[in-house]
Parts: sequence; C-alpha cells; structure tokens
Amino acid sequence: MISEDLLEILRCPACVREKEGLLELYQETWLICQEPDCGRKYPIKDDIPVMLIEEGDKWVEVKKDDLPVPPPGD
Repeated sequence: MISEDLLEILRCPACVREKEGLLELYQETWLICQEPDCGRKYPIKDDIPVMLIEEGDKWVEVKKDDLPVPPPGD
C-alpha cells in the first residue's frame, strides 16, 4: 500500500511542468492523471508506482473501469 504522504507529492511526470498533474489512486493499483487532456494511467507494482511517461502512455486509451487489477507484470 502506498502511504498518504507519498500520494500527496506524486504528480504525473508528463503534466507537472505546465499543470498540477494531480493523480487519483484507483483500486490501490493505479494512479490516474486528473488533467482532462492527459488521461495517463500509471500502474503500481509491488507497492511501487511506475511513474514512467512511456508506461502511462500504454494505458491512455483504456477506460478506468477496464484497467486490469492487478496490473500485468512485464
């Protein structure tokens, strides 16, 4: 489980330079960017958020309710 302190400081790496890049914790296994024009989704694997833009890009087109829980391993 990710601590509340960590969740407060994490931001979408693609958005944070120009916008807030706030993230929503979803199903304890995904962080979803809240910027309307972003939609990147970052998996949490073994309690570690994978905050790579390339990883978030893989899930942009997947609807929130269709995200696999838990995220698939590599």
